[in-house]
Amino acid sequence: MSFKSLLIANRGEIAIRIARAAQELGLACATVHAADDARSLHVKAADLAIALPGSGARAYLDIEAVIAAAKAAGADAIHPGYGFLSENAAFARACQAAGITFVGPSAEALETFGDKAKARALAAKKNVPVIEGTAGGATAADVAAFLAGLPKGAAVMIKAVNGGGGRGMRLVRRADEIEAAHAAASREAEAAFGDGALYAERLIEKARHIEVQIAGDRTGVLAIGERDCSLQRRHQKIVEIAPAPNLTEAFRARLHDAAATLAAAVRYRTVGTIEFLADPEAGDFAFIEANARLQVEHTITEEVTGVDLVKTQIRLAAGDSLAGLGLTETPRPHGYAIQARVNLETLTAEGETLPSGGRLSAYEPPSGRGCGSMVTATPATSPVPTTTPCWPR
Repeated sequence: MSFKSLLIANRGEIAIRIARAAQELGLACATVHAADDARSLHVKAADLAIALPGSGARAYLDIEAVIAAAKAAGADAIHPGYGFLSENAAFARACQAAGITFVGPSAEALETFGDKAKARALAAKKNVPVIEGTAGGATAADVAAFLAGLPKGAAVMIKAVNGGGGRGMRLVRRADEIEAAHAAASREAEAAFGDGALYAERLIEKARHIEVQIAGDRTGVLAIGERDCSLQRRHQKIVEIAPAPNLTEAFRARLHDAAATLAAAVRYRTVGTIEFLADPEAGDFAFIEANARLQVEHTITEEVTGVDLVKTQIRLAAGDSLAGLGLTETPRPHGYAIQARVNLETLTAEGETLPSGGRLSAYEPPSGRGCGSMVTATPATSPVPTTTPCWPR
């Protein structure tokens, strides 16, 4: 391996996951933390912990501070995890300028896949199917013209050019909804991603959301497997299944080939995910976006393929090849793995849900009822513990 020490530029469970992989590879490991994270568990997961100036998310987004922390730790590589700086091309370039390996794709690949309009254009150029839509930076008038040109009864989805996670998205079915939806999506995208630019796609009413896990070295790209993430809430994934069920092998192979073709077009290295909307019964699919980083859901692909994606990511960044890692063909999955997300939220008087923190406590069911002990979340604003009902025996 071409480097000996790794800085983890993230927090929480993903920082702990990366630390474990790095240590199993024999790498010295350092973490960073904001002032309000000094007692967080990830601080204890590495050999060294370095405080960042400031608190909250902004501390982890401070490129200069993260680079300085890497230098102080003597790290010759930085793993960004997911979120924060993981898809930031400026950060990747800053790492390169500092002589530090960025554990991820090139800055050029980040720029291409970070701009959904550019990514769609590249997919079309490489004959990877895309949903018809507008160019990036579409105005409300552009969206109205696009909707007017679609068949009667069609709808469009307005999306952020630079974004993800369901933010900056609005569904529009009628022309009189466009102005308000465009303005709201742009405000949300600006607040979340610092860029209010939008584009629109034709809405696919009945489609499955399938994402292909890929890995790339300097010579090519391989599909590692795929996940079905069709069950969503507010455009955010709730349940993921690996491998995607009820696909013919021929259809699965077409998805894998399309993902590898698109990633190879930017000479993609390390790991990432190419996402599609698919109608397997009709044999159709279309590219929607790429996530040029490790994803939260990587663990279920690991479970069914036996491939440690974090170690693979680190070793590919260090210069190892897919062949050298034994990845010469797509692994055959064994069984199924499912990931379900739990959202800790509070309900407002208006019926809206908001993210919420709280306290974790053990819940003992009443005598004579089954389930044993359960961990329940008590919202910070709640005056009494929240109990979880348990089925009687």
